[in-house]
Amino acid sequence: MKKAALFLSALATLLPTMASAEPVLLISIDGLRPGDVLDADKRGLAIPHLRRFLKDGAHASGVTGVLPTLTYPSHTTLMTGAAPARHGIVANNSFDPTGINQGGWYWYAQDVKLPMLWEAARKAGLSTGNIHWPVSVAAKGVTWNLPQIWRTGHPDDAKLLDALATPGLKAELEARIGQPYAMGIDESLPGDQLRGRFATALIAAHKPDFLTVYLTALDHEQHEQGPDTPQAKAVLEKIDAIVGDLVAAELKAHPDAVVALVSDHGFEATHSALNLYRPFIDAGLITLGKDGKVASWLAMPWISGGSAAIMLARPDDQALAAQVKIVLDRLAANPANGIATVADRAQVAAMGGNPQARFTLNLKPGFVTDIYRGPTAPIVARSAVKGMHGYFPGPANLRSTLMLMGKGVAPGKDLGEVDMRAIAPTLARIMGATLTGAEQPPLDLGR
Repeated sequence: MKKAALFLSALATLLPTMASAEPVLLISIDGLRPGDVLDADKRGLAIPHLRRFLKDGAHASGVTGVLPTLTYPSHTTLMTGAAPARHGIVANNSFDPTGINQGGWYWYAQDVKLPMLWEAARKAGLSTGNIHWPVSVAAKGVTWNLPQIWRTGHPDDAKLLDALATPGLKAELEARIGQPYAMGIDESLPGDQLRGRFATALIAAHKPDFLTVYLTALDHEQHEQGPDTPQAKAVLEKIDAIVGDLVAAELKAHPDAVVALVSDHGFEATHSALNLYRPFIDAGLITLGKDGKVASWLAMPWISGGSAAIMLARPDDQALAAQVKIVLDRLAANPANGIATVADRAQVAAMGGNPQARFTLNLKPGFVTDIYRGPTAPIVARSAVKGMHGYFPGPANLRSTLMLMGKGVAPGKDLGEVDMRAIAPTLARIMGATLTGAEQPPLDLGR
């Protein structure tokens, strides 16, 4: 009896120091830059709900992202704690040199090579939910899932989502809200507002212990109008209200919750578009059919906004690689083309980028890679978009956001510069879950 009493006494001493498992709401605002919140007054932004995180919780001065700084690779890093080279989502779109996938994206979670936070949370005994997070179709561990997917914007897209979402969930929430769910291709502010209402309805109805919510309109507006524009600022102020509603709903359902707010990348203002297809066509590396479409290829750009992976049909063909390198070096030698770096496979591997690429180009700020516009399109033209990301990580304009508040998070804490790969293991620890595959340790959120 004495030994049992001593054991219980020792256990009681240890219990207060053991990590508790708290519910987590994870909100992503695509394209939110740290300065939009940290310097909101200077930038003329009225965003009280986002600013609340600075006073009541911890924040990063900036988050260094992954290669490339794109939505899908970054959001998968936010869920795995690993770089694209390991988790497998190396771009937004799948590599499709002849266009047979009709612009298909990496929608399907089966393409992710590592466990994601939903799966880790379920293994820890938690219920999970998702509203529109990238790469979430058929994701393991999601109890209530409304994944992101679209094809054409035709009404049949809604039927596709019905087939891929948790059975009955979309209809249940539509009945609660009183209107149809937003189409997957819809990146507008009304689309975000509608998804926000669906997320608050999901919280009220099912109280998931871990919920992911993805908002797209700020990214869309910054592509269309550019960062720091009145239009982008107006959209962010409206998104701030969505965040306020989500936080209120989560804390009503889970007063002990931690709310984490993240973004995937920052933004560069743009002016010029580089057409990489034209020099590859001219060099005989891409062959077109009579219809002007790609019939065959030896080397092909896989564009990612501010960067491009260069793929070889025969990856180990050294003569072909040398031929491609000549083309790339000639392009880079002309400053008007806006190429900052021609990185080889070893350099890209060191940054955790696409291991399939033979070379990867990084463009200078202001330049973007252009989509294929036919064999006679100029090599450099005015950009169709006014803002872009997808460049190599590192520069201040490309850094993303991390803010957290809730139980166990020290108020007013500055976490400094954070590696994006540290975010997922931090959230896993908060939930009492184990995330295998993460490449960085959790962050210290306490005092």
